[in-house]
Amino acid sequence: MSAVSHDDFAFDHAPGLPEALPQNEALLWQGSPDWRTLAREAFHLRAVAIYFGLLLAWRFVTALYDGLGVTAALVHAAWMVPVALAGIGILLGLGYAYARTTIYTLTSKRLLIRSGLALPVTLNIPFARIESAAVRPLTKSGAGNIALRVARPDRIAWLLLWPHVRPLSLRDPQPMLRAVADADVVAKHVARALAADAGQVQPRFTVVSNVERPAQQVAQPAPARG
Repeated sequence: MSAVSHDDFAFDHAPGLPEALPQNEALLWQGSPDWRTLAREAFHLRAVAIYFGLLLAWRFVTALYDGLGVTAALVHAAWMVPVALAGIGILLGLGYAYARTTIYTLTSKRLLIRSGLALPVTLNIPFARIESAAVRPLTKSGAGNIALRVARPDRIAWLLLWPHVRPLSLRDPQPMLRAVADADVVAKHVARALAADAGQVQPRFTVVSNVERPAQQVAQPAPARG
């Protein structure tokens, strides 16, 4: 199987690279997730904040309904504030920690995803095993996700990929460059690299700038060789 992983118990040869690249392989791009976007999208920071906001409002309204004054109702609801701040702080910390320990590396032959807090793991995905790629913008500043469809029968475990995996793709896990800045620029790098590896003169890709639109295909190389 071409898509493999191994534990990085020793220091990397270079950031994101467990060993030196072969002479016929060039480094094209490296990057990491934007930690704020990662916290919001992967750890559902916005949904959790809304949940705590509704919970605080519910406690305040029910206290008023039970006959408490406005000041007493605010005090009744206020004990939830430290809990909410702690929960949000944990999610922000996780987003920062995962972004800080993640390096996406694009070479002329493959994509590598180095991630992990206690035990860093590097996933090595050769272009020959990638069927297509799709970009989904997330923010108006240009951050977005780039999902990769791995050719069957190769399959990387969803839990091994998380959080660098397309959500809800449990049956067919799709590795994903998550919350990368300038996602449209990175998508063009990916499309050109896939096209060059497949022997195409020009890449075929579509990058959308409207953050409300769903994921769009950015590259689909020619059928796997050999």
